[in-house]
Amino acid sequence: MATKTKEVKVTPSEMTSDKITEMFMHYCLDNSKRPESVYLFSKHIGISEKDFYNHFASLDSLEKSVFVSFHKLATRLILQSDEMALAGFKENLLTYYYTFFEILTANRSYVVFALKSDKNRLNSVLKLKEFRSHFKQYISEESQGYLKVKSERIRKVQQDALEEGAWIQFLITLKFWLDDESLGFEKTDLFIEKSIRATFDLIDTTPLESVIDFGKFLIKEKLK
Repeated sequence: MATKTKEVKVTPSEMTSDKITEMFMHYCLDNSKRPESVYLFSKHIGISEKDFYNHFASLDSLEKSVFVSFHKLATRLILQSDEMALAGFKENLLTYYYTFFEILTANRSYVVFALKSDKNRLNSVLKLKEFRSHFKQYISEESQGYLKVKSERIRKVQQDALEEGAWIQFLITLKFWLDDESLGFEKTDLFIEKSIRATFDLIDTTPLESVIDFGKFLIKEKLK
């Protein structure tokens, strides 16, 4: 039976989506379960249901926002580096991965709880739904000009394939990190470097559709 956690109050000046998200994560870890209702969670953190609904439509939307908040933090940190403005797509993507997975590591207990505690794999993937949209948009923005194809139609097809392939690669990396037991998750760092460099080599020499088919096969095998 979970130990009752001390209620944490939020002052009006602290009432932000990020703060509520942080408290949601703490609640899940302290109680080894998700809040049973918006009412109980709002009461726990000292706000009204109305205040909660000013930020999130439901507990599900709040849960999905956690990984979006990780993504936004990663991109903010990257933007603070003047060097990244001059870097290419591959270097920017490597930096994003390293930064994002450092953030995941700092919140590993919650990430493991969110993605591995549910036996239904589909539910785990659904928690990444909103993050997936933000991630693919990031890839779209960072990869502008990378594909050198004159035909607009072909470039559109390849751009879509590039974004979907990047998402598949991210899921494979995430699964690797979740299973990584090396000190400091150094194997994940090595995996990130090798997999991204290999992927760009493949993109330069292999049709993107083939890369995606291979990625889907790896996901199927890794997520068993």
